[in-house]
Amino acid sequence: MSKITAAITGVSGYAPEYVLTNQELETMVETNDEWIVSRTGIKERRILKGEDQGTSAIAIPAVLELLQKTNTKPEEVDLLICATTTPDMVFPATANIICAEVGAVNAFGYDLQAACSGFLFALSTGAQFVETGKYKKVVVVGADKMSAIVDYTDRATCIIFGDGGGAVMLEPNTEGLGIQDSILKSDGTGAQFLHMKAGGSRRPATAETVARREHYAFQEGQQVFKFAVKGMADVSAEVMERNNLTADDIAWLVPHQANKRIIDATANRMGVGPDKVMLNIQKYGNTTSGTIPLCLWEYEKQLKKGDNLVLAAFGGGFTWGAIYLKWAYDPK
Repeated sequence: MSKITAAITGVSGYAPEYVLTNQELETMVETNDEWIVSRTGIKERRILKGEDQGTSAIAIPAVLELLQKTNTKPEEVDLLICATTTPDMVFPATANIICAEVGAVNAFGYDLQAACSGFLFALSTGAQFVETGKYKKVVVVGADKMSAIVDYTDRATCIIFGDGGGAVMLEPNTEGLGIQDSILKSDGTGAQFLHMKAGGSRRPATAETVARREHYAFQEGQQVFKFAVKGMADVSAEVMERNNLTADDIAWLVPHQANKRIIDATANRMGVGPDKVMLNIQKYGNTTSGTIPLCLWEYEKQLKKGDNLVLAAFGGGFTWGAIYLKWAYDPK
């Protein structure tokens, strides 16, 4: 019997309509387009507007598109994992809300929180259910409404983040395609440099925590940048070495879109030229769990069956990792 691997058989994405440009940010905080672009590579980002609109409002259209593209009936979905740092609410899980709205009545679902590495952690986790033969159709979502936890008076964070996300379908494959290897890591000593101060069980929300603006993302940019460059580059190089891959073997690097300089450093460490690097940070900024599925969605028509892809990410926690996979289908 051939070994079962978990292959991506479809990908979808969703970006809210409202475009927040660098020029508009100039009216909100002391910054300018040249400063933002030179340090991050970001020119604009999308923002989810409207009342009672959470991360599920990004995920639901992405999942519906995915089901349509893969000719999957909602009731055929076995499991849905939602990687997000900005769940609709503390409970129930955003995954449960998504399942209910798309009609995935036979699926169980749960959320996974690993900050910007969330999609990779969820993809690797979902793959296990397929590889064991337990499930046939697993949906992995990566989505975030970062505008909900960004302080638009804080230049260190508000220029970076945006809203958006995507989803992939994982199904069994016996051709040797799909996920081949993964290296996932975390180090909680980095929590001090990138976190949200209040709102959890340690420091529940009070009038005082709100007044001190402690329910927004806090980041020490220089420290995070230093760790991110090393973390993403190291695991990307390690997964190549472990699988005897050279730069010529890699069709695409799919990096987390946090900062153009981090992406460039990772590509350089791998020996991969810019023509092999998926890039859309200029349009969407950092959508946290949403960046990698958004890249796959936008570049889907350029992917060919058998292509070697390395997915790499780094996030708060700290969390980081890389996945090596072989693309399982040709563009339609």
